[in-house]
Amino acid sequence: MSESPEASGQGPAKPKKGFLTWALWGVALVGVAAVLYIIGQASSNQPQVASTPPAASVPKFSAKFVKPAEPRTPPDHVFYDAKGKAMTIADLKGKVVVMNIWATWCAPCQAEMPTLAKLQAHYKGQPVEVVAVSIDSVDDAAKATLFIAKNEPLKFYHDREMKMPFVLKPVAPGAPTTVIYGKDGMEVGRVAGEADWSGADVRAVIDQALAAG
Repeated sequence: MSESPEASGQGPAKPKKGFLTWALWGVALVGVAAVLYIIGQASSNQPQVASTPPAASVPKFSAKFVKPAEPRTPPDHVFYDAKGKAMTIADLKGKVVVMNIWATWCAPCQAEMPTLAKLQAHYKGQPVEVVAVSIDSVDDAAKATLFIAKNEPLKFYHDREMKMPFVLKPVAPGAPTTVIYGKDGMEVGRVAGEADWSGADVRAVIDQALAAG
C-alpha cells in the first residue's frame, strides 16, 4: 500500500500556481463589479437638475424686432417712477423711449435686464430713456426695486394696476415685451419676448430714431 503524502513526510499537496492566480483574479473581478453596481445605483437615484441656459442663448434683437404696419401712439396708461410720481410715456416725448414690460416672477425678463442696462449706459447723456416698467404687485414692489438697483443705470418704474400689457395696441402677448418709441412719441417697433439689447443691431435702430428728429 502506498503511503499518503503526510505519512511520507512530503506535507499537504500544494495547489497549482495557475489555479491560484485565476482564483484571485475571479475574486477581484467580482469585487469590482459590485462596486460599479453600487455607484451606478447611486447615480441613477440622484435628482435631475435642469441646467441654466447660457447668456449666449438670449435671442438676437434683429431676429425678433417687428415694425408696425401703421403709426401707433403710446398708451395713456399711468405708471409711477421711483419717487411715486404718476406719469405716462407721453411725458417723455422728445426722447427715444425703450419701454420694457417686466416682472420679478418672469425669468426671461431677468435674463435680458442686464443687456437693457448696457443699452442705457451706451447712450449716457443722450435723449434715450430705457423705461423698465414693473408689473409686479404692490406687495412685490420692494423686491422689484432691489432687482433694478442691481442693473444700474436703469431706474425703477411701476405699473401698480398691472395693466400695461393689455393697454398696448396690439395687446402684449406676455412678459417681457419691449416697445421703442421715437422722439415724436410714435412707435418705431417692438419685441415680444426676451432679446439681447446690447448689440449693434439695437443701436442701429436707436440711432436712426435719434436722427429722425
